[in-house]
Amino acid sequence: MSISSINYSSSVLGAQIRNINQQLTDLSTQLATGKLSQNYSGMGTNEGFAIAGRSQLSNIAAYTDTITNVNVNINLANTALQSLTTIRNTVQTGSASTAQDLNVNGQTVAQNTAASQFSSMVGVLNTQSGNRYLFSGTAFNTQSVANAGDIINGTTTQAGFKTVMAERQAADLGANGMGRLVQTQPTPSSVRVSEDVAGSPFGMKIAAVSSTLTGATVTGPSGSPVSFSVDLNGLNPNDGDKLSVQFTLPDGTTGQVDLTASTATPTPIGSFAIDATTPANTAANLNTALNTAITKLANTSLVAASAITAGDNFFNTASSAIGAPVNNQAAPPAPISGATALSGASPSNSISPGFAAGDTITVNGTTLTFVSSGATGNQLNVGDSIQTLMSKIDQITGTSKPSTVHGGSITINTDDAASLNITTSNSGALNALGFGSTPVTATQPPLRVGSSPASSATTLVNGSANTVKWYTGNDGPGSPRSTAMARVDDSVTVQYGAQANEDAIRQQLQAIAVFGTFSTSPTSQYAGGQVSALSLRVTQSLTKQPGQQHIEDIQTDLAMAQNTMKDAGTRQTQAKAQLQSIIDQAESASPDQVASEILSLQNALQASYQVTSNLSQLSLVKFL
Repeated sequence: MSISSINYSSSVLGAQIRNINQQLTDLSTQLATGKLSQNYSGMGTNEGFAIAGRSQLSNIAAYTDTITNVNVNINLANTALQSLTTIRNTVQTGSASTAQDLNVNGQTVAQNTAASQFSSMVGVLNTQSGNRYLFSGTAFNTQSVANAGDIINGTTTQAGFKTVMAERQAADLGANGMGRLVQTQPTPSSVRVSEDVAGSPFGMKIAAVSSTLTGATVTGPSGSPVSFSVDLNGLNPNDGDKLSVQFTLPDGTTGQVDLTASTATPTPIGSFAIDATTPANTAANLNTALNTAITKLANTSLVAASAITAGDNFFNTASSAIGAPVNNQAAPPAPISGATALSGASPSNSISPGFAAGDTITVNGTTLTFVSSGATGNQLNVGDSIQTLMSKIDQITGTSKPSTVHGGSITINTDDAASLNITTSNSGALNALGFGSTPVTATQPPLRVGSSPASSATTLVNGSANTVKWYTGNDGPGSPRSTAMARVDDSVTVQYGAQANEDAIRQQLQAIAVFGTFSTSPTSQYAGGQVSALSLRVTQSLTKQPGQQHIEDIQTDLAMAQNTMKDAGTRQTQAKAQLQSIIDQAESASPDQVASEILSLQNALQASYQVTSNLSQLSLVKFL
């Protein structure tokens, strides 16, 4: 019989001891690290859940960083918007005050304050978060607004707002200082007032005339250019009889001249003297009083309205297309109006040639079709009015300023001059509306007086080539909020962009620029009236109007984005805790369980070592 050698290193018992030692090593590592294993293979079947959980935790960490960064940008933007509100309130309080004392530069203290607040507002609009300009939209690497000095005073090659406003004032006042009106006395007993050029965008437009002058004949307003006349017919009016003339000013407001026939001596302000013996002298007195009243209105309210309109020409991206004056069929001297029909048998209050069933007008890609009757949707009845057509066009363009017809001229307004495009299948009818060529397009801003001298100019032209561009950020289509977006959860994005040319911001900047830039001669008899009329308009411009965007609306949008992120953060915090629990369950080792297993293995190892020791001392003699 042979007995094999008892070899420890190759015995089954030795292998078990080595296995126990390895288990002890692993358990000691688990006890030290709290982890089941240092590699995936030792994690067990639940490690797949842990891997997915860690991936989701990584996403949550990225979303948390995004939310933190976006909140920083929104908080800075909100601080800037709050500063704009403070600036608005400061300037509005000053413009609403009654103090009209002018300094040597022809400005009030409130206007000087507005000038400094304009510079502050420009600085606020150029706020940065890191290297990101907050009010530039998608062009966040570009300064939002040009430098304040360049905007007002211009550069060596480009005109600033001060120049644009001065040109506009000269064009609106005209060479005679009467708001582009021409006054004559055709006969010894009559007075006639006419607009100087049909369809001109400048000056005062005659809107309405009413009279209680006994024995007088009032004609108009009518014709092209629009005019009215008052003929006393060689008779004297009665004491207290009145003549009222209403004018439309460039900013859309109205001004009115009221003259009262009077026998009082001296003649009261706003009246004209009745010459009891010579009616022709009464007509001359009416002519003089009307001239004085129109000149005063032109040099006060018109000048203020001109400054406001110049601000719109320079700052506002909205523009318009203006047709030539047109008369209706029924009364050729009478200009068309909003009530004029788009077709009709002559003679009638309609255009000629008119539209027929089947004709189309295409506005910015949307087609309006003419039908005989029963129009619905994008259809028009051939007998509909010009006002109905303009309303349809305004619905398509989305203009914030309704289109108008005045003095026989149609003005189609648009908030995006670059996009306006109107074509038709009936060019004759479009020409009858005053638009001689197609497509009809809008003059793009900034708008400048079209010729020199400005006092006789009759057109506005695109001034972008030689005028400072005040807003230098992104000005493409779409919501300003969508110019900055961030994903803050797997299925949640927020929009937090802003642009300095948004209506609420632009209107405020524009109003403050007008108020702070306008100046007059301190010694002019009209200085007080000019500043008073301008202050009233600026105060109204800075007052929140229903239907208009407000600074607070932008803040509300940003607050909604923050609330969305807050909700997402709350959900992610809860998910993070749940995910971490899953990972811990899959990867963590229980200290108590590990300690118990170590103790058990140590006992087993001790017993194994004892057996091994006894076996190592075994000999043949002992065996036998």
